[in-house]
Order: sequence, then C-alpha cells, then structure tokens
Amino acid sequence: MTSPFDAPASAAPASTGPASTALPSGPTPDPESRPGAGSGDSPAGEDRDARPQYVLPLLVRLERATPPGRTDALETSARAVLTLLADPRVTDADGEWAERVEAWEDARIRKVVRRARGGEWRRAGELPGITVRGREAEVRVFPPVLLDGWPKELAKLQVSGTDLEETVEVGAPEPGVPVLWLNPELEMSAGKTMAQTGHAAQLAWWRLDGTQRKEWAEAGFALAVRTASPETWEELLRSELPVVHDAGFTEIAPGPTVAFEGGERYCRLPRLRRS
Repeated sequence: MTSPFDAPASAAPASTGPASTALPSGPTPDPESRPGAGSGDSPAGEDRDARPQYVLPLLVRLERATPPGRTDALETSARAVLTLLADPRVTDADGEWAERVEAWEDARIRKVVRRARGGEWRRAGELPGITVRGREAEVRVFPPVLLDGWPKELAKLQVSGTDLEETVEVGAPEPGVPVLWLNPELEMSAGKTMAQTGHAAQLAWWRLDGTQRKEWAEAGFALAVRTASPETWEELLRSELPVVHDAGFTEIAPGPTVAFEGGERYCRLPRLRRS
C-alpha cells in the first residue's frame, strides 16, 4: 500500500516541511477508505501525484523574548491539526473548508511549519484559520492551500531552522492520556517534529469513530508528547499502534518517527501492556 503521506522528492517542501509516510505497524484502516476523507474511491499511488497538491500550513508564534517550550509546541501543533479536522467548516458537508481538506487528503498529505513574531503574527492572524494555545505555545493552523499558492502573508515567513528549548522540566505523561512517542534515535528540528506530531495525531483521528472523536474533542484533545526509551520504542514498533514513517527527504533518513499510544478515557486506541 502506498501511503498518502508520501511526498515525491521533486515536490518536497523546505527543511521543516515533512516528507513523511504513515505506515502503521498494525491493522490501521487503509487511508484510501479512512473515515471522513471523502469517497471510498480516494486515489492511490501515482494517481495522487496527478491531483492538485495541497499543504496544511502551521504557524508557531516565536517571539524573541518569550519562545515557547519545545514539548509544549509539539503538543500544541498536534492539537491544532486535530482542532482543524474537527471543525464544522471541515466536517459539515457544505463546510467552508470541507472541499479543500478533502482534496488535501486525497493527494499527498503535507504539513509545513513556519514561524512568526510581532507584526508578522498579527497579520497572519487576520487570515482564515484557528489559533490553538498551549501552556506557552501558540500555533495557528490554516486550511490547506495549493502547494504553489501560499498567501503572501505566509509565503514570506521562515520555514527552516525552527528550534526550541524546554522552558520547564518535562515529567512523565499524565496517567491515561494519549501519548505521541518520539523515536529516541532521531534528532529533528522543532519545526520538523511539530509536523510529525501533527501526522501522528491525524493517523489516530482516522482510527476513531464519531463518538470517540467527540469525546476527545470535548476533552480539548488532551495528549502528551514524550521521547520513548529505546526499549519502549522497540515495543511500540511491534505493537498495533499508528506509526508515522518519514520518507527521508528532509533532515533525517527514511524511517519511523512517531508512534501514537491511545488514552484510557478518550482516544481509546491500543496501549502497551504495563505491569
């Protein structure tokens, strides 16, 4: 099966744009028949490349004096993608963004993270989109745009080199919340990793039915992002959890980047067995 997250090298975005392949390590529903992605005749393989190509823009606010913590930004990026997917402008048949999201999901699914501050952030906030806030992080997600049709307010913003440090100590995840586990062997910029956590959240969303999606949305899409230990990572790859595989066009070699472990109260996807 060819994943819709494949990005041909000739069309790969700049260095923080994810060129990734979401290939599950267990029985994830085929993306061609994924829930809420339009008809069951969604194209596969080369057919996706023949369709208009869209990208999902994500913008992180990065003020010089008050940058957000890295983990907070990664979690907020994932929640931003979920917030857009759950928005009535996407889910309603006649929603303002429904057609564009369907076209984006029916082609090669791309997410690109850019950064802005000051007046750049304020001007971007005037464009249609949704701002999601974490503890410190602010991430604005916009409806998909054509790969070569970025609004000028976003096109001029920087995409490469977005990196962040932790501003507080990051402890263990809250018990029972969904966890996006990062591959411990990889070093990725914050922008690249934000796109990857967005991919993982989207894979989880596709696995959920309408009731499960509503429960998670009502919980504010609570989730955590943490780096797995080497032992846990190997166990995650052997599990039935959704796993994002990067195509390797930017920053890293091809391979798995993020595994999504479900929660206990909401987003009840498979979880690792723990003693």
